[in-house]
Amino acid sequence: MKRKKKHEEHVDEAWLLPYADVLTLLLALFIVLFAASEVDSKKFEEISKSFNSELQGGAGVLESQAAIETTKETSPITKIGEDEPEKGSQEEISRLQDQKELGELQKKIESYIKEKGLDPKLQTEMTAKGLVLKIKEGVLYESGSADITKESKTIAVEISGLLVTDPPRDIFIEGHTDNVPTKLDEFPTNWELSSTRAINFMKIILENKKLDPKRFSATGYGEHQPIKSNKTAAGRAENRRVEVLISNYQQ
Repeated sequence: MKRKKKHEEHVDEAWLLPYADVLTLLLALFIVLFAASEVDSKKFEEISKSFNSELQGGAGVLESQAAIETTKETSPITKIGEDEPEKGSQEEISRLQDQKELGELQKKIESYIKEKGLDPKLQTEMTAKGLVLKIKEGVLYESGSADITKESKTIAVEISGLLVTDPPRDIFIEGHTDNVPTKLDEFPTNWELSSTRAINFMKIILENKKLDPKRFSATGYGEHQPIKSNKTAAGRAENRRVEVLISNYQQ
């Protein structure tokens, strides 16, 4: 009996060593899985190295760099953070390029105005909506008329050539009058007079086949968008005008 009891006290415990190794590997695996769920490349890399060391196999089972790159590619949070600044930068670059091209077009038109001696009858202005060409009274029409004179038709044709851009821009032609009633059967109000003037000018512009009619529109505002006071003759003369808006690409 004594010998049997002594034998039980010295049972072979060698099986505990591989069991402990298995537990260690399982623990390391759970840690790696937890780390993989967190977008923390540095932590993932450190734990991956520790796990590979346990396996004594180097980087054969887990390629930490590949795992990090995959996490980066598939994470919507990472993509949002990267795409938004890039999108904003592209929009800013496009806006600056657009302004540069409009500035070059403005110089071209002003050079034409100077060459033909049309200043101050023709003027340009850069606005938030785009480049505006102002054509004052007397350049295109006689007082109370919406018919473009023969001399003015040449100017309209030359202006049409200045409106050709690549890519094409939207062009808005606007007619404006002073607040003096027309008293004409053909144009009962300034609405009819201003809109007819804008349309007649647009028709001549669109004789240029390099321009796309789908990009054009004509509008009459009558006396309702004055740039000067209608209380003086000089102010009323300023308000009687045709404006050509060469729009921004972003509109």
